[in-house]
Amino acid sequence: MKESDTSELKTRRSDANGAGIAGIVLSPVRRHHGFIGGVFSGLLSLVQGMAVTLKYFVRPSTVVTRQYPENRKTLKMYERFRSLLIMPHDPDGCHNCTACGICETACPNASISVVSRKDAAGKKVLKNYVWRMDSCTFCNACVQACPFSALSMNGYFENAVYDRRLLSYSLNRYSGPPASVLKKIEDLTERVKMMEPCLPYSGQSVFGETPVDSGG
Repeated sequence: MKESDTSELKTRRSDANGAGIAGIVLSPVRRHHGFIGGVFSGLLSLVQGMAVTLKYFVRPSTVVTRQYPENRKTLKMYERFRSLLIMPHDPDGCHNCTACGICETACPNASISVVSRKDAAGKKVLKNYVWRMDSCTFCNACVQACPFSALSMNGYFENAVYDRRLLSYSLNRYSGPPASVLKKIEDLTERVKMMEPCLPYSGQSVFGETPVDSGG
């Protein structure tokens, strides 16, 4: 049946019933190539797809598929890949976070909690920086909003756990002022006193429960 015949059928049925009943609709392949042409078109598509498979079979070095987990020791993600949110610390163990809370405000779904405290001088310093990976959308808004470059996203991707509570992380290694303040203190003993150690953990210990050591 030709396309013009189908259009006429639609028109006659619409005129006869008044309500406009849908007529016969042919697929684009059959409409342009007919039944036999559609068969050959399908076979051509199959051959083209198999040609790609055969090329990889003959030349396996061109395969782009990652052989995970066999290559986990050498596998590196792309620079644009976003996974764990981290708070970089310099060689002296200092971070740049001032507990200003801009990142917490910028987060679109409240995945960040900046817990602050007062130091001996009465100034606000960081106590705990809590990041909830289970609700994070990895939008990178927190990293971009931070005026002190205190945050970044790394490419670590093996984050599967059996308990979602283990997807809450404390990013700071110590509770205290940022590097900009600590570097001004020449006496290392006094500097260390201002840095209260924070055990690296994941879990809900920040909410008053027993800490769960993450081992890193």
